[in-house]
Amino acid sequence: MKITRIATVTFLALLLAWLFSFCKKTASTTADSPFRNVRDSVAYVGMATCASCHANVHETFQHTGMGRSFDLATLQKTAAKFGPQAVVYDSLRNFYYHPFFKDSVMYVLEYRLKNGDTIHKRLEKISYIVGSGQHTNSHIINENGYIYQAPITWYTQTGRWDLAPGFKENNSRFGRWLTDECITCHNHLPEQVPGSLNRFSRMPTGIECERCHGPGKLHVEEKLAGIVVDTAKQADYSIVNPRRLPRDLQMDLCQRCHLQGVAVLNEGKTFYDFKPGMALSEVLNVYLPRYTDSHERFIMASQADRLRMSECFKQSAELSCITCHQPHRSVEITPASQYNNACLKCHKTETCKEEPTARASKSDNCVACHMPKSGSVDIPHVRITDHRIGLPTAKTASVAPQKKAFLGIQNLTQATPSPLEMARGYITMHDKYVQTPVMLDSAAFYLAKSKEKPERLLPTKIHLLFLKQDWKGILAAAQQLDTAPKDGWTPYRIGEAHFNLGDYPNALAKFDLALQTYPQHLDFQEKKASALIALKRIAEAKKLLEALLRENPKRPVALLNLGFAHALTNNFPEALRRYDQSLALDPDYEQAMVNKAAILIFQGKKAEAKGLLERVLRLNPGNGQAREGLGRL
Repeated sequence: MKITRIATVTFLALLLAWLFSFCKKTASTTADSPFRNVRDSVAYVGMATCASCHANVHETFQHTGMGRSFDLATLQKTAAKFGPQAVVYDSLRNFYYHPFFKDSVMYVLEYRLKNGDTIHKRLEKISYIVGSGQHTNSHIINENGYIYQAPITWYTQTGRWDLAPGFKENNSRFGRWLTDECITCHNHLPEQVPGSLNRFSRMPTGIECERCHGPGKLHVEEKLAGIVVDTAKQADYSIVNPRRLPRDLQMDLCQRCHLQGVAVLNEGKTFYDFKPGMALSEVLNVYLPRYTDSHERFIMASQADRLRMSECFKQSAELSCITCHQPHRSVEITPASQYNNACLKCHKTETCKEEPTARASKSDNCVACHMPKSGSVDIPHVRITDHRIGLPTAKTASVAPQKKAFLGIQNLTQATPSPLEMARGYITMHDKYVQTPVMLDSAAFYLAKSKEKPERLLPTKIHLLFLKQDWKGILAAAQQLDTAPKDGWTPYRIGEAHFNLGDYPNALAKFDLALQTYPQHLDFQEKKASALIALKRIAEAKKLLEALLRENPKRPVALLNLGFAHALTNNFPEALRRYDQSLALDPDYEQAMVNKAAILIFQGKKAEAKGLLERVLRLNPGNGQAREGLGRL
């Protein structure tokens, strides 16, 4: 079976190369840029400084989707409707969600009912609202700087509350942490706490000028020094003007955020490193999965990809996003004539084959016919403009839909990705979106083709083995490492291999190594505490877990492990208290219920223990610990 998959991948790689060859381009480098503010030595000055000279532009920009992309959770910011009817029910996990404002503060109440009685409540304060409100408002919780996505979203176009995108199939409730990858597209440049993944010390509100024009300090200094350039006659190279960039770099600027896919950072790079005027491939690569119906079905933030598929784009050397869009002015108030005029630069009105009456019904709006509104495959309840410009086609209901088949992933940011880069793309696709064997088999196929040196290859190989839970394979690969890996994740994965094979001293050493890179990564801290408990270093484990819970008290795993540490020292009241705290956060936490039942059995409270274990088995009939516990009763 594996041979068949690999052969299929080879064929599909050739197919993709032919189907999507028009997307390929040669990347420029930062050193080539004539814009001097692209250099790392140039600092950001903030939007207030820009507004002091460009007040008219600032005034219109703050009403755009980018200007309204992120803000504090206030009644002024929200586009949503509230009231008793604002309730969302998750039928898969049996939770209700009720958003409301109280004393100008927004909250989301999670609750569960049984026979009309409330048997679970969890109240979370909402700190930020994401989205302009043109399509959606999503919501963010801030727990001492650690930020998480709330499980419900307001969908503006249909005027309804529902589960947030991706939560309907997998409701992670209040545990989906948001990293710099997500926040740096929906926001300006937040200040991330060093050594963390989802903790931020400062959070701007909205996209700012320098995200599209680059750092402004050099520009400001030159203007204050009297160095003024007549931009009607020549370029001012102290700051990026996107219209003066080559088309490929214009597209890279826009598709930094308007090309949602699987983003894989280059070694040593962060999501803060990209600047206008750079080639996106200098910092990261973006991959998209391709299916046999990808020409019809697409994700919401795929405007750059869809535009590249258009014949208009392929036949033109100049067409880009800003041919049609004025980024300083909201699309809500942009007249249709602006878009029509862009079309009429190449197309004459008399060449339009649409009947005059049909054209009149659409107010002679080219976009209405050639870029129709459509749904997206990743965000429910929205209608978006399809940026694949094409001829109107009649829908034939008689044609049976074809079964969707996976073709492979495509690198959209460089012409010739290396086998190692493709392997990393497939692994990241598996990590974030599509957990299927073909992703891992494809990654293994490309790894086998790579000629990279072991120090570059092994972290990716270990990542692949980790996803396959091949613990012995990880340790064998780790022996080939000449030096300790510096990325944080590789030592963590090696530590997991040691832990799962019962080698707790080496597991602890690797978790410590991972924490040198990410000292504020709470998952890594919880893993270290587990290793300490396994080594019977209970006092150290308690100290670590208590410090962790001071940072973020809403960690069910940390509360469970702290309860277990107290149980091992026969402090059963404190153990039960911690288990109850864990279950208050997650009433379906199987291990917390099993651990609590064990103490209740020891205390002779068999009926209460039996009820807990039976509940575990209703949630998961395959839970062996619960079944064994009931057998003892």
